[in-house]
Amino acid sequence: LHLAVPAPVGPGAGRYADSAGGFCYQESAQLVSVTRNRFIHWTTSGDTLELVEESLDINLLNNAIRLKIQNCSLLPGGVHVCETQNLIIILILTNQTVHRLVLPHPARMYRSELITEGQMQSVFTDIGKVNFRDPSNYHMIPSIPGLASNSTASAAWLSSDGEALFALPSASGGIFVLKLPPHDGHGIVSVVELKQSSVMQRLLTGWMPTAIRGDQGPSDLPVSLSVHCLEHDAFLFALCQDHKLRMWSYKDQMCLMVADLLEFVPVNKDLRLAAGTGHRLRLAYSQSLGLYLGVYMHAPKRGQFCVFQLVSTESNRYSLDHISSLFTSQEMLVDFALTPAEIWALWHDDENQTIVKYINFEQNIAGQWNQVFVQPLPEEEVTIRDDQDPRIFSRGGERIMDLTWDELKKEVTLAVENELQGSVTEYEVSQEEFRQLQVEFWSKFYACCLQYQEALSCPLALHLNPYTNMVCLLKKGFLSFLVPCSLVDHLYLLPDAHLLTEDDSTIFDDLEMSRDVVCLVQCLRLIGESISMEMAFIMEMACSRLQPPEKAAEQILEDLIANDTENVMEDIHSKLQEIRNPIHAIGVLIREMDYEMELEMERAQPLNVRMNLSQLYGSGTAVTVVCRGVCKMATTRFLICRDLLILQQLLLRLGDAVSMAQKPLGSAWTVLECVTQDVLVSRFIARFFSSRESNLQHLSVLELTDTTALTPHKLVSSPQTIVELFFQEVSRKHIISHLFSQPNTSLSETSLNWPHLITAIAADLLSLLWPSNPGFLFPECLMGSCQYTQLQEYIRLLQPWCHVNVGSCRFLMGRCYLVMGEGHKALDCFCQAASEVGKEEFLDRLIRAEDGEMASTPRLQYYDKVLRLLDVIGLPELVIQLATLAITEAADDWRSQATLRTCIFKHHLDLGHNSQAYEALTQNPDSSRQLDCLRQLVVVLCERSQLQDLVEFPYVNLHNEVVGIIESRARAVDLMTHNYYELLYAFHIYRHNYRKAGTVMFEYGMRLGREVRTLRGLQKQGNCYLAAINCLRLIRPEYAWIVQPASGAVYERPGASPKRSHDGECPAVPTARQIEILELEDLEKECMLAHIRLTLAQHDPSTAAVAGSSSPEEMVTLLVQAGLFDTAVSLCQTFKLPLTPVFEGLAFKCIKLQFGGEAAQAEAWDWLAANQLSSVITTKESR
Repeated sequence: LHLAVPAPVGPGAGRYADSAGGFCYQESAQLVSVTRNRFIHWTTSGDTLELVEESLDINLLNNAIRLKIQNCSLLPGGVHVCETQNLIIILILTNQTVHRLVLPHPARMYRSELITEGQMQSVFTDIGKVNFRDPSNYHMIPSIPGLASNSTASAAWLSSDGEALFALPSASGGIFVLKLPPHDGHGIVSVVELKQSSVMQRLLTGWMPTAIRGDQGPSDLPVSLSVHCLEHDAFLFALCQDHKLRMWSYKDQMCLMVADLLEFVPVNKDLRLAAGTGHRLRLAYSQSLGLYLGVYMHAPKRGQFCVFQLVSTESNRYSLDHISSLFTSQEMLVDFALTPAEIWALWHDDENQTIVKYINFEQNIAGQWNQVFVQPLPEEEVTIRDDQDPRIFSRGGERIMDLTWDELKKEVTLAVENELQGSVTEYEVSQEEFRQLQVEFWSKFYACCLQYQEALSCPLALHLNPYTNMVCLLKKGFLSFLVPCSLVDHLYLLPDAHLLTEDDSTIFDDLEMSRDVVCLVQCLRLIGESISMEMAFIMEMACSRLQPPEKAAEQILEDLIANDTENVMEDIHSKLQEIRNPIHAIGVLIREMDYEMELEMERAQPLNVRMNLSQLYGSGTAVTVVCRGVCKMATTRFLICRDLLILQQLLLRLGDAVSMAQKPLGSAWTVLECVTQDVLVSRFIARFFSSRESNLQHLSVLELTDTTALTPHKLVSSPQTIVELFFQEVSRKHIISHLFSQPNTSLSETSLNWPHLITAIAADLLSLLWPSNPGFLFPECLMGSCQYTQLQEYIRLLQPWCHVNVGSCRFLMGRCYLVMGEGHKALDCFCQAASEVGKEEFLDRLIRAEDGEMASTPRLQYYDKVLRLLDVIGLPELVIQLATLAITEAADDWRSQATLRTCIFKHHLDLGHNSQAYEALTQNPDSSRQLDCLRQLVVVLCERSQLQDLVEFPYVNLHNEVVGIIESRARAVDLMTHNYYELLYAFHIYRHNYRKAGTVMFEYGMRLGREVRTLRGLQKQGNCYLAAINCLRLIRPEYAWIVQPASGAVYERPGASPKRSHDGECPAVPTARQIEILELEDLEKECMLAHIRLTLAQHDPSTAAVAGSSSPEEMVTLLVQAGLFDTAVSLCQTFKLPLTPVFEGLAFKCIKLQFGGEAAQAEAWDWLAANQLSSVITTKESR
């Protein structure tokens, strides 16, 4: 957004220093509030203001704006945010203007107090609708009294009437306040100057030293301003360059108090003669304790913090109660923040390092500041090995970008490669020269990135949330969160000077134990500082290659002793002499780092509680903060454990020399094993915190419906690491439910405390990640998010030493192998996991019986799940192997055996293993399943035309079932497209059952005549009858007969729809069926009739439709009509029918021929030719 302001008439002020600040919502600590864990922070640079709204719970949309006020420079600290019930008002001060931005309060944008969505609109969403040129919200600073040129102090606040007030240092000394009327009302802009008369000024403050009066301006010129709002007034505190603190009442326009702060400075002679331009003032208010004032008194090479409490007396008089004075040696104070109990200070030293410290000014009598361990900048130089690609990308802190990560990588690669190509002048370059150029140009790009990051990492301010006690470090381009440090990390990271002065009573109640631990940590520090990169790499590789870490520690110790040029070993030895009980101290240190505990599962909570907690710490910002904090802890623990393991090796070498004479050596080895395990655990967790893969997506390729899987939805803010994914999608809800599961806790009365919560969340997250704990959520998350490579590495690192969830790990490893296409390895893993079924919670959840599923033994349920998985993937050979193995487990369970045998049969049949499929079928103990398999076998082999196998199988005790299946199929399908009758004929012939074979072919012929009334059907009918006659001729005459079913029985098959008459009624079912015996002679007659039908159809194709099922009498008529008299005579003789119809038909033909013309005579030759002419006597008279 751009706002144009008229250019100043005069020369105007130069560019001010960059600054930053933050604002917290009043209900940011309330669990039931829409502004929970939300805050606004900003940075100013020249004429540009950048405002960002952050939330730790939800991802805010449109949450960042950049406002450019042309021809102006923003005053350092010149942004102030005020909150009312309905509005958020931003007050901005520049060297030329003041501005007011009015935005709706989040509670008005989002009416519900329940935050259930993963994202919502920011307070800046509608910033584009604001009219920046509205005269009521914008005003030029008047030239009289004018803004002081040598002070950048400012303050702004809202009155109880909604007026915006801006306090600025006056060019003539003192303060002037510019007032804008309420944004929704009418009024005029007014200016009030707060300044004492010269006489009163001398009486109250004394004469101004000449040294100050020169170019520094009036003595009461404020260098820092702060305001404290009352119900109908505002106290304005001005820390002036004459080292005095003045308190003004805006309502009365009176100076209520003047305090000379040099009275609290021990050596102030030089300071009194210098102008206090570097002084700072901060306020902190507590309803119970009142108003606190924090003053930083700047002096060359030293600084002093003074804390006061405002005390009011009778007759409206005020004074300051001195609470504490704290001294510091750092010079360049950037910012400090004040609470009713603590001071947080930010410095920037000459070496470009950021220094943050804090102190409790009430309890810390010794004035000892607590160190904040700030994340250092990346290494200036990166070594690129020969086996590495120079184009290594690593994601750092997220910035607001229009490009995705992949698009950014592509653009950067293209830009660097173009630069490289442009520098190559020769046509051909050797591979070695090209790689050297790659390294050179990518190193140059890396150096540019470092410079950019160093500029953006410049600290500008501290942001402290007084409601949640959260502290943030505001930098030029980044936002850093400060999280509490555990005791072990604190001692290990503390500088030596501070470690020596550490109060032992604050470590443990046992002072001797505290001293032992401090001495032990000093030894670890000495070892850690002596370890070179090559030595550290030895331990890294030992952990990665699953080699014993104690062997690596022993090698590192030998290298340390061999290269000990500064007598470090002697210093360590002398320190060890001071430890009363080294083994016990090591045990204490290990217990402090141990997270081997089971996280209690949350109790069932009410719906409103679950909804309120559903998004707590769920934003991308919170996820990154939590996971990077825990990553830092894990990395530090690895270094501690590494140094501890090396120290153990040293202790075992020294033996009795370090007070171990009273301890058996076995106890030392026991502790050594514990440390070894901690090294592995810490190393492996730290490794996974830094692991990144590009395929962080949700797939359901191998998802089983009853396993814990990720919800397949697109993440609003994509996590960068797999542990961020784990926290965001899986563990966060478990941790939050655990933290808020205490009974009788009212959410509306619960206040969020950032240090306590972030510490508890980090501990619980480490517990869920700790491999030795029974929980298995992290590996499940890796599988659910398709991180197969990382999951394999995870299991590989655990395999040698972790004996928890062994079966679950083997199962997941098997699933990884399935994805990688290594099915046989997967099967081995699945079989290994089977022994742990019933012992591990993950496997128990995996085999939980579904609704309607018949319960069996846990191991059989497990095999069933794995078989289903292999079936889905499409690995029938592995299914057969596993099912065969599972049968041994189901010796006494015939139902499970039947299921497994059916499974084996199905997959053998799919693979074309017909013999094995038949064998599995015959071994099935369930007759109904056996019949189903048999039916499937018949159908599949018929479809594959593997009829020889089907016919030759012995079918012991299944003969009738096979015949029934084939018969039912034969009667249910189309006759011309399927050959089930022929299959059944072959089946009976193979078994020498000729009568059954003849019966089948006779039935086949009958159906062909009825259903297939075509020439081809008549041909097949004749062949069927011939085959039936052959079968009966192979039988002894007394047995050469078959049974013919009654008419219509062929069609009555199972599953057929009922037949209805023309009026829709079902016909009556016949009470009895007539059985007809057909002998060989009857079949020969039928065969002759079929041959005659075929002859008629060949002579006249139009008769094929009626000839197929015609009786002999009907066929005689059809033959006579067609002129086939010889054939009709043969048919009458065979079936002993009268010849009268034949002769009558012949006579009719002759009469028709006698009276017909030439056409009739020509037609006559056609039907005469169809008869046997040799039997007709031709004479001369007949011509």
